[in-house]
Amino acid sequence: MTNIPELFGSLVFNQSVMKQMLPPKIYKALKLTMENGTPLDIHSANQIADAMKNWAISKGATHYSHWFQPLSGITAEKHDSFLTPADEGKIIMNFSGKELIKGEPDASSFPNGGKRSTFEARGYTVWDPTSYPFVKDHTLCIPTAFCSYTGEALDKKTPLLRSMEALNEQSLRILKLFGNEAKHVTTTMGPEQEYFLVDEKLYQRRKDLKMCGRTLFGAKPVKGQEMDDQYFAAIKPRVIKYMEELNSELWKLGIYAKTEHNEAAPAQHEMAPIFTTSNLAADQNQLTMEIMKKVARKHGLICLLHEKPFEGVNGSGKHNNWSVATDTGENLFSPGKTPKDNAQFLLFLTAVIKAVDDNQDLLRYSVASAGNDHRLGANEAPPAIMSIYVGDELEEILEAIKNGTTYDGTKTGKMTIGADVLPPIPKDSTDRNRTSPFAFTGNRFEFRSVGSALSISGPNTILNAILADTLKKFADELEKSSDFNNDLQFLIKREITEHWRILFNGNGYGKEWIEEAEKRGLKNYRTTPKAIEHYLDQKNIELFEGLGIYTREEMQSHRDIKLEKYCQVLNIEVETMKEMVLRDIIPSAFKYMNLLADTEFKMQRVLNLCDAGLNMMKKLNDLINELSKNTELLTSVHEEIKQIPSMMEKAHGYAKKVIPQMNVVRSIADQIEPLLGREFKPYPSYEDLLYSVQ
Repeated sequence: MTNIPELFGSLVFNQSVMKQMLPPKIYKALKLTMENGTPLDIHSANQIADAMKNWAISKGATHYSHWFQPLSGITAEKHDSFLTPADEGKIIMNFSGKELIKGEPDASSFPNGGKRSTFEARGYTVWDPTSYPFVKDHTLCIPTAFCSYTGEALDKKTPLLRSMEALNEQSLRILKLFGNEAKHVTTTMGPEQEYFLVDEKLYQRRKDLKMCGRTLFGAKPVKGQEMDDQYFAAIKPRVIKYMEELNSELWKLGIYAKTEHNEAAPAQHEMAPIFTTSNLAADQNQLTMEIMKKVARKHGLICLLHEKPFEGVNGSGKHNNWSVATDTGENLFSPGKTPKDNAQFLLFLTAVIKAVDDNQDLLRYSVASAGNDHRLGANEAPPAIMSIYVGDELEEILEAIKNGTTYDGTKTGKMTIGADVLPPIPKDSTDRNRTSPFAFTGNRFEFRSVGSALSISGPNTILNAILADTLKKFADELEKSSDFNNDLQFLIKREITEHWRILFNGNGYGKEWIEEAEKRGLKNYRTTPKAIEHYLDQKNIELFEGLGIYTREEMQSHRDIKLEKYCQVLNIEVETMKEMVLRDIIPSAFKYMNLLADTEFKMQRVLNLCDAGLNMMKKLNDLINELSKNTELLTSVHEEIKQIPSMMEKAHGYAKKVIPQMNVVRSIADQIEPLLGREFKPYPSYEDLLYSVQ
């Protein structure tokens, strides 16, 4: 890795490569497609495909693949070689414009929420020209959208692209009112990715980590993260080597890996990229997670992306830094230096405040998963309650607008939006509130509730959608105005007053906030089933259908997939838990008791004493009986829940009955673990897992 600028993007068919390999006329046509969605004619598509093939072959590629994001939350790819038969038993390497633009993978085996039957297998992948193709594992990967034969979205990218276009359209309406001449508005993201690294040999001895991605058992180690000596500490040599290779692989793929550091928990780390366009950021984050796991294996490590792999220490999030920018480079979430810019900023800020308050249910739904339920509100992540942090100074400005009172930063007593008495708003007037689920951090919003394993396409589709919907309502009102400044002042004051309850600058981890939030009327959907329950409310259907982002049928299928996945995850965890109890924990405890009994018998014969052994055996025996009884109860409860025909009721059953019983079983097993001699422990301990990588 001697020349990073030369290395960066070396496996990406980016604009630099396009410009070099395509005729000027074809390059210009492709640029119009990328920027404006202008259709490509087949002649241009054929030339682009041929250039793409030649470039990919020069990078070692033998195959191509339409690379997409099905509703499973991971990526999918089917490889086809460039090989085409020729005369006399020869072959040529060929790739056509038709093959570039559209593929037809089997759609029946992907999650579809009932939209596709096995015998209705056809689905289409359609090239997304705004996201660059790249070479991975000797294959040219072409980022695509994935839809059914009848046009429904069967992926996470299609709704994201639709939401970006909806936000572009509504933002331009607002900007026009301010005389802003921007021609295009896009959203940008920078997802900070948290993860754990554990030794692969230890991982292989933990059935729960292999099957579930998290530990179902594990006694608390004598040292956790209470010393605060892991966060930003010097990185261990083995981890440094991993990070160096990870950076190299990410940079080759044009991924802007920028920041790396130790996180708060032992064995926990973070990688943060530079901001880029939302759909490209989503593609790159999916690639990042894949490469993190692949590189870890090469170093004898396992990269854990589960939201809560270890009980009692910090879980892992994916802090979603979200902003909106124009084609002129203006960040619409950045406070300006002039009154006009401030007024525009305040309107967009007000729109975000209203959007979050009106759509708390959608934001909570967007981050809902079985894994994230363990993390949210667990004293290391924001609670399941949605609120917005704006910082003290900005809150004072908003309060002055709401109350019509003096803001100390002004020279006059009246806060008038759009007039020259409105002072500049400092860009960095906010601190970072780590306890807030949705924090304004100077020129962007940080959505901290997103889980580490989650595709960011879903949360950002909803962020774009709720802001677009709010801006549409504002534009509908302000476009009819005969006195823009006056009506703008009235609208902002009205909306800030109406949605003041969503603003909270305090400690989101405190129990007091839960009580206060309830008084304010904020929603607290603690479990995934509760979060999913309101997704198909009429207001949400009208929002998505009105913007052309989802149809009612797509929403139904996506909801059903999320419910089904929740139940599947819990089913796997229960079966794994039962197997570990019956095959690992109880047999190990019996072996240790047998040793204690043998030792006790010998000690009694020789010395006529050894009360400690008897006491230990009695304690273990009582715990084993309790563990066995509660495991049988878990089996019974689980079988009862599995018989429920309604997926929604089944999910609620898992949340209300199965998970509490799993917690009981875990609690008992975790009391047994410290009592066993080291050689009798059934699996590597938390101490082994969290402190073995040096």
